[in-house]
Amino acid sequence: MSPAADHQGLSSSAAAMVAVALVLFSSLHLAVAGAHGVVQPSRSGDIAGGGPCALAVTPLGYPCEEHQVTTEDGYILSLQRIPRGRGGGGAAGGRGGAGARAGQPVLLQHGVLVDGMSWLLASPEESLPFILADRGFDVWVANTRGTRWSRRHVSLDPSSRLYWNWSWDDLVVNDLPAMVDFVCRQTGQKPHYVGHSLGTLVALAAFSEGRVVDKLKSAALLTPVGYLSHITTPIGILLARAFVGEVISDFLGIAEFDPLAPQVTKLIRVFCRTPGMNCYDLVGSITGNNYCLNSSAVDGFLKYEPQPTSTKTMVHFAQTVRDGVLTKYDYVVPERNIASYGQAEPPVYEMSNIPAGFPLFLTYGGRDSLADPADVRLLLDDLRGHDRDKLTVKYLDQFAHLDFVIGVCAKDYVYKDMIAFFNRFN
Repeated sequence: MSPAADHQGLSSSAAAMVAVALVLFSSLHLAVAGAHGVVQPSRSGDIAGGGPCALAVTPLGYPCEEHQVTTEDGYILSLQRIPRGRGGGGAAGGRGGAGARAGQPVLLQHGVLVDGMSWLLASPEESLPFILADRGFDVWVANTRGTRWSRRHVSLDPSSRLYWNWSWDDLVVNDLPAMVDFVCRQTGQKPHYVGHSLGTLVALAAFSEGRVVDKLKSAALLTPVGYLSHITTPIGILLARAFVGEVISDFLGIAEFDPLAPQVTKLIRVFCRTPGMNCYDLVGSITGNNYCLNSSAVDGFLKYEPQPTSTKTMVHFAQTVRDGVLTKYDYVVPERNIASYGQAEPPVYEMSNIPAGFPLFLTYGGRDSLADPADVRLLLDDLRGHDRDKLTVKYLDQFAHLDFVIGVCAKDYVYKDMIAFFNRFN
């Protein structure tokens, strides 16, 4: 049974998603950091000084490789490869033994305001990349532009406003294709794809335009985001009334949206003092009441997250909430949209255009206040013409947004079925 979709006053706001994401990661970090002494993440992006492989993978006994790929627009992205499990197990699909070909590749894409480390913070028995590697898959972990390990560019510096002049449209056009192409070249195989939250949005938008579907074997979308009109959270509504999405960049004076920046943390402290707001319970109040999140998982998460993104991306999210439809970035001024798209309104990403024969695994939770079940059902309605044997949908009544990535029971409720789905198409 899905929660009530009471979002009066939210759909008309241009800043609801900005508010939700900002509070989720900024306030949660502030509240828990004070209580547990959480280390704030570095923004240096210096892989030589210790990247995700050195920090989170090799200490657990797994092989790990650091890779970099450059997008067509010059952003240098970091990927981590875990080519096999701790025991050097054979490839997925039954191949094993000495000299066996590398296993079936899988590319993992994180959500907004986090990076690839978010997949790697639980135990090997609970983290998806380790579970996949131990089952013979060749695992690749992506890091979106602007995050800690992907802050380089062929000519621009992160201190420049030009570096941050992108929205998630650019992840659709540049980042995702570049990473998929790189994995294909390195492995000689088509990978499976796993996305969470923003990672699902970028994939769905790409698939709707026919991008990368011919280079992937399948896609697993955890808490799929195609619509955002049913977000339900009181603190999100409160903050939405305080923002106008298209002017947030001017309001904060920044092109980089860093949840740890003084401008943002000061703002959050003000809202945390609002009567009735409990900033020590923001996981449940923003994402929904997560079913299998424990304090250890949250502490590990907050040691490395949140991460920056572009303010333009946050505005783009807000537009999606406001308009109730998934479109390219709206420049608001018709002349600017015409210059960018050849029309006064931004083009719509048509989910019904996703190829009916492309294998999709979708899973979502009844308690999710971000990827609300009502919004997921709108997406599923767009996919009603999909080939039945190529679409698997798993609904988990008790799950909320973060259960799918750092929940200690995701291995039993989500990953097991997802791996079985992959094995059908290996």
